[in-house]
Amino acid sequence: MYPSRFEYLPARSVEEAVGALAGYGHEAKVLAGGQSLIPMMKLRLATPRVLIDISRLTHLAEVREVGPDLLIGAMVSEAALERSAVAGRWAPGLVDTSRVIADPLVRNLATVGGNAAHGDPANDHPATLVAAGASFTLVGPAGSRTVPSGDFFVDVFATALEPDEILTEIVVPKQKAGTGIAYVKYERQVGDYAIAGAAAYVESGDLSTITHTRIALTNLGPVPIRAVEAESLLRGRAPTRRLFDQAGRVAATAAQPWSDMRGSAEYRRRVAAMVTRQALRKAWKRAGHGHHG
Repeated sequence: MYPSRFEYLPARSVEEAVGALAGYGHEAKVLAGGQSLIPMMKLRLATPRVLIDISRLTHLAEVREVGPDLLIGAMVSEAALERSAVAGRWAPGLVDTSRVIADPLVRNLATVGGNAAHGDPANDHPATLVAAGASFTLVGPAGSRTVPSGDFFVDVFATALEPDEILTEIVVPKQKAGTGIAYVKYERQVGDYAIAGAAAYVESGDLSTITHTRIALTNLGPVPIRAVEAESLLRGRAPTRRLFDQAGRVAATAAQPWSDMRGSAEYRRRVAAMVTRQALRKAWKRAGHGHHG
């Protein structure tokens, strides 16, 4: 099927894109890599009257270090993030995520900003960004504002973006000594959406106990699900395989799975426990602690 007819507007600046959005409102969509939007348009699940193309805004396609943060432009492709040495050093969990998205052809076109802004609960970056404590820079007619990742994802295909705003940058705190972030996804075949995925952040100040943690789940609810009870279970305790197994089971109780072609709700809950356990182990190892008992 072909998309319905639309007008195409290539934006030459953020201001021009915002102005077009303000003028057309809900009838307009922003086109970045197009790997989520175009398939929905072909299925007539999205029927924008106007497409505002921001792919020419090359300054949004940079990964930069600024003080304690890593700044990822909204137009950075998944492939570029996957290859980025600075991202590999300071945000390896995000690189984990890029590597398991679809296939190389899609990753060459798909953008990190688009993956997040689309609001699809099956997309992989949202959970990692929530676990990493990232925030989003949104620009509209009134200027820019910052939205924490925990407040950005509102519902299925719904985010905090207003109709006249665009996402320009994602700010991710650098992984510092004693911290680790990891993402683990379980899928039917390479490149598929996750049956379940888990992103884990762990922090330890004394090299023996977990002082802080964040766990977010992919494709197990309308938004990335924070497993707050599992986080509380881990805090202040020395990590062991048994503890991580228990945390995985507790995290799975926070999931809101549904039955579909990828498996029953109960099966997906069991997978959630598994990927959470694996993500926690990988994050703890990245925090510099190696193997544990």
